[in-house]
Amino acid sequence: MADQDPVFNIQRVYLKEASLEQPNSPAILLEQEQPSVEINLGVGADNIADGVFEITVTATVQTKIKDKTVFLAECKQAGIFEMRNIPEDQMGAVVGVACPQIVYPYLRGNVADLIQRAGFPPVHLAEINFQSMYEQQQAAQADGTPVITQ
Repeated sequence: MADQDPVFNIQRVYLKEASLEQPNSPAILLEQEQPSVEINLGVGADNIADGVFEITVTATVQTKIKDKTVFLAECKQAGIFEMRNIPEDQMGAVVGVACPQIVYPYLRGNVADLIQRAGFPPVHLAEINFQSMYEQQQAAQADGTPVITQ
């Protein structure tokens, strides 16, 4: 039956949120020391309608010199996906691996562009193995360890 075939469609990929703060400018820009860089990533999923999901990948990039923030950039890239008739045992991997792999390259470009437009060298986010990330989350949940997502 054709109406029971699995359906996977990308409806839209969009930048949901973006912000950049330079709380210690301009004084911090005169510092000669190299800043430290901290990057945090998170993946989220919301069922927004029957068979339609919003998948978000979030990146937070913070640079500091000593204890002072040079800049803090936060971006949330999202995609709307139609997913129907996908077997339940495969749905977690589609939501946790396939969809973030589609959204993440857009996030990488937007983060680099936002930071560069603020007058800093772009920060290029590394490639992410979402399969490994998903498997670690599954293992942690099986052990009863709380999984922290942003």
